[in-house]
Amino acid sequence: MDLFNSDQDSIQNEDLKAPASAPLASRLRPLKLSEIVGQEHLLGPGKLLRRVIESDRLTSLILYGPPGSGKTTLARVISKMTGARFKTLNAVMSSVQEIRKILEEARVFSARQNLRTLLFIDEIHRFNKAQQDVLMPDVEEGIIVLIGSTTHNPSFSINGPLLSRSLIFELTPLSESHIIEILKRAVTDPKRGLGFTPIQAEPEALKHLAIHASGDARRALNALEVGVLSTPPASDGIIYFSKAVAEESCQRRIVYYDQDEDYHYDTASAFIKSMRGSDPDASVYWLAKMLYAGEDPRFIVRRILILASEDIGNADPQALVLASAGMQAIEFIGLPEARIVLSQLVTYMALAPKSNASYLAIERATNDVQKEVAQKVPVHLRDKSYAGAKRMGHGEGYDYVHKHQDHYAKQVYVARKGVYYQPTKFGYEKVHLERLEELKKLGS
Repeated sequence: MDLFNSDQDSIQNEDLKAPASAPLASRLRPLKLSEIVGQEHLLGPGKLLRRVIESDRLTSLILYGPPGSGKTTLARVISKMTGARFKTLNAVMSSVQEIRKILEEARVFSARQNLRTLLFIDEIHRFNKAQQDVLMPDVEEGIIVLIGSTTHNPSFSINGPLLSRSLIFELTPLSESHIIEILKRAVTDPKRGLGFTPIQAEPEALKHLAIHASGDARRALNALEVGVLSTPPASDGIIYFSKAVAEESCQRRIVYYDQDEDYHYDTASAFIKSMRGSDPDASVYWLAKMLYAGEDPRFIVRRILILASEDIGNADPQALVLASAGMQAIEFIGLPEARIVLSQLVTYMALAPKSNASYLAIERATNDVQKEVAQKVPVHLRDKSYAGAKRMGHGEGYDYVHKHQDHYAKQVYVARKGVYYQPTKFGYEKVHLERLEELKKLGS
């Protein structure tokens, strides 16, 4: 087959206009840069990505963001604005053999017509290392311009060499106002939208769809299409899209939250930092988001247990006790009631006095253990309970503290003593601080 006469591999980029039978979200995809709503931080005047696209000076790109934020749309718009061939692959369904075939064709076009190929790979994070490595030589030589889209943090899911040869752009969830703008366009556009029939959409109905879309334009458009097409026209021939219809059109609100990737850990990080920062309302919000998205309560309580020692410590020793009790409680009662236990734990941790003195103590001591020659146990502290220990002098000179009125004996417990635990003046740690001062006086 002659590559240059193939309709499939035409130099002209494909017509991106979706057929009339396609879902609304597909028909309404932007066909040019000016139609894209949102992502101003990338596509606003003078922004790097916009400059790169408009100047047709493309290098390989990784578009990273949640579903419905416009990654595929942006790639398709770029394909219309560039002079390169445009090919697409879905990482879920593509094999190494298929990738090699496209790369071989790209080399032919590059050699015969000095024409680059723009290769869009959807869900590129699903390519394994071997599949990603196949792309490297042609990306490096500029034979193909790679545009990869992913919902996963590319730092964790894409090979370092491929990342180093690509510009990475993070797309953010669309705002409520952005989605309302898209919905209004869908209602009024007579060719690609639903404007072929008279529709009167209540502002509150569009707002409801926008809120429940959680930044996903595709989800909002799907709900709008279902609601409009399932609502019969009134006697005046107009379809009235009310808030009640919008509520019926929305299924349970989806919160984007991958269980083992970037958004999962970002939410957990916000949860921990909110408790550490003594903000109970923010802490409970992130808790609610995790539970709503289906997070394992055991993962949540493990984070609480760590925080109880790392960030509260002896400023409130009851925090660890309560967290441990909560761990047992959620195992015993399970969801949905376990969320009440978790809420109690979270609000307690958020408002507990904070100290990381215990955490810093073990960090300082570990640093000394790693850097210095390990210290020997003083002879008077060594175990003398086994046969032969007495002959070696173990335990000789040990001063039993309970023989003394103050239950304190001044003696050496480590030859080179570092200062590791430095209690604060907050919460119960103030008692520790006072006790240390008292011990210093007794030992002087």
